[in-house]
Amino acid sequence: MRFGSAARPFSTLLDRLPSQCAVCHAWPSRPVCDACVARFAPQMPRCVTCAVPVPAGVPRCGECVRHPPPLDACVAACAYVWPWPSHIGAFKFQGQAGWAAPFATLMRSAPWVEPAIEQCDLLMPMPLSPARLRDRGFNQALELARRLSPGKTDPGLLLRTLDTPAQSGLTRAERLRNLRGAFAVEPLRAAEVQGRRIVLVDDVMTSGASLFAAAQVLRNAGAVHLTGLVLARTDPPG
Repeated sequence: MRFGSAARPFSTLLDRLPSQCAVCHAWPSRPVCDACVARFAPQMPRCVTCAVPVPAGVPRCGECVRHPPPLDACVAACAYVWPWPSHIGAFKFQGQAGWAAPFATLMRSAPWVEPAIEQCDLLMPMPLSPARLRDRGFNQALELARRLSPGKTDPGLLLRTLDTPAQSGLTRAERLRNLRGAFAVEPLRAAEVQGRRIVLVDDVMTSGASLFAAAQVLRNAGAVHLTGLVLARTDPPG
């Protein structure tokens, strides 16, 4: 969804007004207060290329050692556990686009996010298919990217060319197979990817299959460095 230029300053002003914390209900507060961010989004050791939790001192999980993903780095702001799923669901499925600002702030609080944004050439939101975009009214990844770095955000270079069905219950390898051909670089702008450092932005990372499939397309198009930046990461089963 495109917003008129006149609407942005008012929207930005509203983001800065004090409100009640959506988690602990403290007042006055930002939409999520600092205490709740510290309590419910604690930093922990995570795999540098897929962001799953790992023991302290271990840089990569076993899966990424065996099958290195096309990402050079991956950062998650929080785990996909209470209280975040309900608020992410409201943002994603109930049209509550106002969550973009506090969630972007939460993402910026994670280590390595600021350097990744500063060092990249482009922020690319994970694209939605036209059908899903119509259903939701906006792309939540695009709204996050715009709040993180509006000047570097480009929603037109990476395209979703295949609307895949829900993939719950499938393994990562099965999800990757289903996602073959699901993403493409805009053919008339393919040269803009070559030699670029790119940050891929998404809201929730489950198996990583979608993010990896998109990253592989950008890698094949000549991107020299790819970072995945997600709001929340689900923990692997078991």
